[in-house]
Amino acid sequence: MHARYTWRTLAREVGLILLALAFLVPLAGLLNVSLKPRDSQSGALAFAFPPTLDNYVQAWNQASLGAALANSFLITAVSVVLIIAFASTAAYPLARVTRGWSRYTFYFVIGGLLVPGQLALLPLYATMRDFGLLGSLWSVILINVGQQIPFSVFLYTMFLRELPLDYEEAALLDGCGPLRSFVSVVFPLLRPVTGTVVILNAVGIWNEFFTPLLYLGGSGNTTAPVAIYGFVSQYVSQWPLIFAGLVISVIPILVVYFALQKHIIKGFAGGLKG
Repeated sequence: MHARYTWRTLAREVGLILLALAFLVPLAGLLNVSLKPRDSQSGALAFAFPPTLDNYVQAWNQASLGAALANSFLITAVSVVLIIAFASTAAYPLARVTRGWSRYTFYFVIGGLLVPGQLALLPLYATMRDFGLLGSLWSVILINVGQQIPFSVFLYTMFLRELPLDYEEAALLDGCGPLRSFVSVVFPLLRPVTGTVVILNAVGIWNEFFTPLLYLGGSGNTTAPVAIYGFVSQYVSQWPLIFAGLVISVIPILVVYFALQKHIIKGFAGGLKG
C-alpha cells in the first residue's frame, strides 16, 4: 500500500527546498563574485559576464596559496592522525573497564569540553615560546590535538560501549594481549566513528584561523585562512581575490567530506546512543 501524498508532505518538501536555497544562495554569490573582474560594480548575485579566472591566478600567486595549502594539509593530516591514535586508545579502557576510576576519568576528560580555550591562551603561548616552537607547525598541531581530544574520546567511548565483547573475548582466548586485541580486532570495528572523528576534526582544523595566526605570526609559515586574510586591509578589501581564495581552499576539505560522508551520521549516531 502506497503512502498518500498529503499537504503535509508538500509543506515538508517546500520547506526543504527553501532551506536548501538558503544555503545555496550564499554559495552561489561566493562563486559568482570570484569569477567577476575586480573593477565590476554589479551585485554579488548579478551574473558575472564574461566570467574570468584571473582572480584565481592572482589569489594563488599573491597569497602564495600553494605553500599555505601545503601547510594546512600537513597540520590537518598530522593532527587528525594523532587525535585518532590518542583518543581511540584512551577511550578503549574507559569503555571496557567498569571500575569507579574509569567513570570519573571519563568525566574528567569530557570536562575539557567545558573549559574555554581563552583561559589557556597565555599559558600555552608562553609554553610554546619557552620550548622554541613559535613559528613552527608543531605548535599549531599540538594545540589542535589538545583541543580536540575530549570530544573525540567522547565519541569513541560511546561507540565502544555499543560494541559486543564477543570478538575481543575470542581474541583473548587465542592468546592476544589487550593491546594487540585492540589494534587487530577492535580498531577495525571503529571505522564508522573514526570517519566521523576524521571529518569533524579535519573541517575544524582546516578552517582554524586564530591558532595559526597567533602561533605562526611573523614566521614564513602560514595556513590557507591566514593567507587569504592578507587580502583584507583597513581601507580596502579585495573581495574577488578573497572569494577566489576561499573557493580554492575549500575544495580539498570538500573532497574529504564527500569521501567520508556515509560514515558521519552512522558514527555520530552510534556515539550519542550511549
